[in-house]
Parts: sequence; C-alpha cells; structure tokens
Amino acid sequence: MKAIFLTNNKGNIDYVYGEKNIARLSALTDLDTKVYCEEDIVACPKKFEDVEYIFSTWGMPGGGELKLTEYFPSLRALFYAAGSIRYFAQEYFDKGVKITSAFAANAIPVAEFTVGQILLADKGFFHSSMLAKAGDYENANKIAGKHAGNYDAKIGIIGVGMIGRKVIELLKPYRLDILVYDAFLSDEGAQALGVEKCSLDRLFSECDIVSNHLANVPATVGILKGEHFAKMKENATFINTGRGAQIVEEEMLSVLRERPDICALLDVTIEEPPKPDSEFFKLPNVVLTPHIAGSMSNEVRRMAELMVNEFERYLNGEKLEYEITPEKLAKMA
Repeated sequence: MKAIFLTNNKGNIDYVYGEKNIARLSALTDLDTKVYCEEDIVACPKKFEDVEYIFSTWGMPGGGELKLTEYFPSLRALFYAAGSIRYFAQEYFDKGVKITSAFAANAIPVAEFTVGQILLADKGFFHSSMLAKAGDYENANKIAGKHAGNYDAKIGIIGVGMIGRKVIELLKPYRLDILVYDAFLSDEGAQALGVEKCSLDRLFSECDIVSNHLANVPATVGILKGEHFAKMKENATFINTGRGAQIVEEEMLSVLRERPDICALLDVTIEEPPKPDSEFFKLPNVVLTPHIAGSMSNEVRRMAELMVNEFERYLNGEKLEYEITPEKLAKMA
C-alpha cells in the first residue's frame, strides 16, 4: 500500500472524508481504506514501511515523546483535512515530509459565522433580544436604536490572516468602514484590501464591532487586556472566534461587569467549557457558543475535498496551493 488514513479518532475519517472523497483517493493511489491509529502503527511497524502518503484530520497523533515518523521511512507527504498542524508538524518538517492543511477550507465557515454575528450585532440583536425575552420590549427597542446598523458602521478586525481576510471579503457588499490591527500587514496590503491599519487602542475605542482573528502563537497570548475593553464605545460588541488565550479573561470580565452596555460574543475561551461557577455563565452581556464557528456537519467535506484536490496537484507535479512550511506556520493560528 502507498497511502493510509491515520487518526486516533477513527470515526473522524468517515465523518470528514465521506464516501465520495475516499473513492476519489482510491482511484488516485493504492489506498488502504482501513483507518489506523497510533496504537496500530506501533503494534505492527513493518506493515507501514512502504507508506508514502498519509491522509488525516482531527485526532492526528503527535506532539508526544513517540516520533511516529520513524515508522514511515518512505513517507513523502501528509494531507491534513483540518486546520492547525502546530502540535504535530515539527517532526514531519525534520524528516523533509511535505504537509498540506485544509486551513483555507476551515476558514470559510469561521468567516461566515463571524460575519453573521457582525451583521446581527450592528442591529443590536444580542443586546435587545435579552431585554425582549424578559418582556421589556420598550427598552429592547431603545437599545437596538442605539446601535449603528449596517450602514457606515465601523468594524475592527484584529488579525488579517486567512480568516480575517475572508471576513473582510464577505463584508464588501456592505457600506462599512473597516479598521485592522495586524503586525504583519503592510501598508500596501491594507490598501489592496480596502482597510485602514491602526493601533489596538484606536481600534477598540472607535469601532462598533471588534472581532478577533489573531494567530495563536506565543506573541499573542494575553495581548487583549482589560484596558482595551474599557476603551470600547458605548453599546459596542466584541467577537472572539480566535483563541481564548489571546485575552486576559479576568480583566475582560471585570470590564463587562462594570459596562453592561457592551457585549461579548465568545465562541472560544481559555478553558472549554469554562468552570461551572465561571462568570461567563452569569453575566448577561456575555453570549457563549461551544466552539462551533469552524467546520461542522456538511461543512467538513469541504476540507477533505480540498486535500484530495491538493493530492491530485501533487501527483501531477503541480505547485501545492496549501503547503505549510515552517516559515508559514510561524505566522498561522
């Protein structure tokens, strides 16, 4: 065999790849359609000496003391039908194995989710719906009327990577001013996107909506502090579909307690789920979702399709569109 499926959560292969994509791969190479996990590899190492290609998704083993690459002396490329490869990538880089990731496919539903929240937040949906449900329709209408609406509102995007760029693209049909904070974005890049670069302080103080899409790297841990949230405009909304670690959560919660006019829509927190006694569950101006912005249900097939297309390019000797290099990984989530 030349290719295998590898994940410690074997059910993820059927879920993500599905019959159509598995059939496409079987037509392209000598594929063992059985799904293998780390335990299988260690139990019978000789079986995998001729494996040239690995197809995986969520549950990819790695990041521990065991170096799985030692069991694949013939391995040439790894195709990962999911997003971040950070926890397992280095040993494959060290062996000269190419890695491609479906990060671009996974960025699409996150961006769509974010844009949906932005458009609703600009209408005061999250503030007013809480009041309306409590029967206070008069104040629900008043609070909605204090929001900018989706015309000449100012949107702040923190991080202009794959997801941030997609959010900006999807917001193009609307008349909105977009400010961005990104240390890697050039002035020419900002001009091409039709956005304005600015500091975090200015972005938080001027924008009606602030949305976080920073890469999850050591330099961004705790970058969003209480002082930033304290600067938010009256009735502004903060959206986080990035990572919880980028926020000093206790400082943000302190501001949210003092500022019931602002709202936080959090799809991610440092601890998921938060502890049962966490203020995330108590504050009325916090809306939690259980990390659902990324690919789920039918959307996951997009990731597999992207990797099958990438494999076809590889076999044809064409340039890979979604190859991850160590240099590229340093700037990614």
